[in-house]
Amino acid sequence: MYINCHSYYSLRYGIYTMEQLIAAARAVNAETIALTDINNSTGIPYFVNDCYKAGIKPVAGIEFRNGNKLLYICLARNNEGLREVNEFLTKYNFSKQSLPFPAPEFNNAYVIYHINRRPPRLKENEFIGIKPSETGKLVSSLARLNKNRMVVLSPITFPDRQGFEIHRNLRAIDNNILLSHLRKSQQAATDEIFISPGQIIRAFKHYPMIIQNTVKILDDCNISFDNKIPKNKQVFSVSRYDDRILLEKLAWDGMRYRYGNSNTIAKERIQHELEIIDKLGFSSYFLITWDIIRYSMSRGFYHIGRGSGANSIVAYCLKITNVDPIDLNLYFERFINPKRSTPPDFDIDYSWKERDEVQDYIFKRYGSRHTALLGTMSTFRGKSIVRELGKVHGLPKEEIDNLISDPSSADSNNSISKKIFDTGNYIADYPNMRSIHAGGILISEEPITCYTALDMPPKGLPATQWDMYVAEELGFEKLDILSQRGIGHISESASIIRKNRGIDVDVHEIQKFKQDTKVIDFLRRGETKGCFYIESPAMRGLLTKLKCSDYSTLVAASSVIRPGVARSGMMKEYIYRFHNRDNFEYIHPVMKEQLSETFGVMVYQEDVLKICHHFAGLDLSDADTLRRAMSGKYRSKSEIRKITDKFFSNCRSKGYPEDIIREVWRQIESFAGYSFSKAHSASYAVESFQSLFLKAHYPLEFMVAVINNFGGFYKTWVYVHEAKRYGANTELPCVNNSNYTTSIKGNDIYLGFIHIQGLENSVATIIEKIRKCEGHFIDLEDFVRRIRPGLEQVILLIRIGALRFTGKSKSELLWETHLTLNKNKTERSRTLFENPKRQFRLPQLDNKQIEDAYDEIELLGFPVTMSWFDMLKTSFRGSVKAGEMNHHIGQKVRMVGHLVTVKYIKTIRKEWMNFGNLIDEEGSFFDTTHFPRSLKKYPFRGSGTYLLLGKITEEFGYPSMEVEKMAKLPVVTDPRY
Repeated sequence: MYINCHSYYSLRYGIYTMEQLIAAARAVNAETIALTDINNSTGIPYFVNDCYKAGIKPVAGIEFRNGNKLLYICLARNNEGLREVNEFLTKYNFSKQSLPFPAPEFNNAYVIYHINRRPPRLKENEFIGIKPSETGKLVSSLARLNKNRMVVLSPITFPDRQGFEIHRNLRAIDNNILLSHLRKSQQAATDEIFISPGQIIRAFKHYPMIIQNTVKILDDCNISFDNKIPKNKQVFSVSRYDDRILLEKLAWDGMRYRYGNSNTIAKERIQHELEIIDKLGFSSYFLITWDIIRYSMSRGFYHIGRGSGANSIVAYCLKITNVDPIDLNLYFERFINPKRSTPPDFDIDYSWKERDEVQDYIFKRYGSRHTALLGTMSTFRGKSIVRELGKVHGLPKEEIDNLISDPSSADSNNSISKKIFDTGNYIADYPNMRSIHAGGILISEEPITCYTALDMPPKGLPATQWDMYVAEELGFEKLDILSQRGIGHISESASIIRKNRGIDVDVHEIQKFKQDTKVIDFLRRGETKGCFYIESPAMRGLLTKLKCSDYSTLVAASSVIRPGVARSGMMKEYIYRFHNRDNFEYIHPVMKEQLSETFGVMVYQEDVLKICHHFAGLDLSDADTLRRAMSGKYRSKSEIRKITDKFFSNCRSKGYPEDIIREVWRQIESFAGYSFSKAHSASYAVESFQSLFLKAHYPLEFMVAVINNFGGFYKTWVYVHEAKRYGANTELPCVNNSNYTTSIKGNDIYLGFIHIQGLENSVATIIEKIRKCEGHFIDLEDFVRRIRPGLEQVILLIRIGALRFTGKSKSELLWETHLTLNKNKTERSRTLFENPKRQFRLPQLDNKQIEDAYDEIELLGFPVTMSWFDMLKTSFRGSVKAGEMNHHIGQKVRMVGHLVTVKYIKTIRKEWMNFGNLIDEEGSFFDTTHFPRSLKKYPFRGSGTYLLLGKITEEFGYPSMEVEKMAKLPVVTDPRY
């Protein structure tokens, strides 16, 4: 009877979650229900599986609409019908055209039109739907209609009156109008709730044929997914057998490249992995990944293979990853094991400049019908809910801002704000809009439309309408082809070094980098600004506290720094145990047995699995499910509760003391959601070593690459400053020397035009192009004639000093620009014979250095010709510098520093505290801690230079200041204003 049910995947329309919809259907004893979400098939895989578990027959379909106008409902008779319907929707999603009326021909799907809007003639598979509340029409105006072509249309959208009001709020958000302006045509009718089959039969008691037609259609529809069968492309070569033979050859060839011919351990492990890979049917998955790597390497693209895939020695031999799993004792079973409940995936990082080309290859190599980007779902959450609901309730922006910033204030305590918060709580985490995953790609054996309709996002590549969790449940293994700016600065560094110094650096000599004494020194001292993943203040502090001096310690640090370990207090404990290996006690013998490598601290995801398995007696499948659940990557809450209960009951049956059980569980909870796999940490550590080697030996070129990739932890000025520390002469943009991006000549770094705020992209790029084609600019007039920028663009370039090669002051150049610029001439030209220049006599014009600094701050974001400290009114620079802090432990001192970054943390008492990172006059960095009491009186007041009073403390030899008082220091004002 229920052929038109909506879930909350009918975005900004439906109210039911999938669990609620099925529970409501069971409550009225429904035997069959059809999910027909509006213009999408997102929820169908979940719906089908959950219905079967609940003893309800599922029917899959889609409700088609143009805007608010209902066109028709399609029900798939079988899986082929679902593919037809998905392909029909996909076609119009791609073309961005309106959906047609009437519906096209479907061979395996039924079409239902509403009685108020139907075509003049029906095809064999088409019917007219009539609601129970509309049966009166069959007596009067529509009595002549053939009842044999009618079915019961009982739409389901919300559970009750409250649900209807929530629905109305969602419709107002979707239509971007006030709730009071919402028309009936823009919302569902109030009767779109579940009524019992008996009530429906009574409504149609005079028209039994309509009931019979409905039952007949629903009986004819069957849908199912076999989630145990892998859905990825099954064969890479000709057959599964040939895939196995090819993978074996590539693995053994790769072994000789990686290990030589006589490494017995490598041989045994490769053979073991190949057997499991073949048994589980993953040979083609490895070969497809190898094919992608082979293509990218042939193009000269650099990649990082990371994630759990780095546990595999076969992946290492195929050059998918650069992490030696034998060297780090990585477990292949973490990547693939026969009991693992979900398929594995490879994470492959490329430079942000090259990732799109790799994706383009994948789609062209494996076909657009079988390849798609993985979708994701953006949900209603946080401040955005209040903002959206505030708008539809007609609140002005100021009131909405107040409601968000102080929801408990008296001004926020009224009936409207209560409705907003009640509605917001109801729809929190509801799907809001579909988007695309950061890098997931599916390559399917069957056309992707067998499982989902496809969207066409602005990126121009098709995307699934469901996310990675549905993909995993269906049996897909995704490939993550990700974009990372860290790779960009590594590859660009090598290119800049070659150009500036004539030296070819092989960034793949990882073993050499691990032994390099200069690299180890930089690592131990935390001299890592600009280096991938290890440049943040917290990470530099951790490296210094550990006195990190080798690859394995860096691998551990890459996971220890994650929030879970830090917040649980175990990061500090790890550092202590690292330095005092014989002076601590393990909480339980199992911890010593399983975690001796990390001194009894759970550092990696594998550690969570080990403890769940060996301490609590969970099998590996349950342990992995628990880990994924704590990471937010598992859907079934009942399954999680079951496994959690099993953890505690198993531990109690083993006789463990309750306090130990709860402490181990506390650590598992804190780690599992944030920790990396060891292979992931190892991959990051490889990239960190590459960055470190480049910084240690070629710091200026390295910093230029970091600046040009815009992806570091810090703002650009910090990297410019870092380059100065290493001897660079930093130059402002210059039309005769600078390029679009920042460049280096010897030790001179010329900032790129891209950094100038307000400079049009066309002007920024054409300057370099014309100069390279036609030679340097002679003077202002020559520049204007050849580039033809607008007046405002020339003024920007003058103010930043880009025309200083003329030898004239900014004031002179600005006068000359206004006097000589021909505003009406738009074509670029270069005359054969230059006309005599008109000479102007200008009054003597003063230009002060402080004015230049303010121009630089306005246009670049930071001063170049002066330092932040040169701009202070006071000459006081603190009683202690950053390099002297270790000599003043326990003392109260005054320091002066320019703010670099602030980290905001909420305490257990829900109070804010800050961790600051500042730079002193000598260019050295130091850290500060601001507890809530101090912070309330002396908060940070934006970017600037601060005077700080506080006590110097240290932890494992790393000093910082606990701030008591703080004031932002005044600067010399711009004399022009």
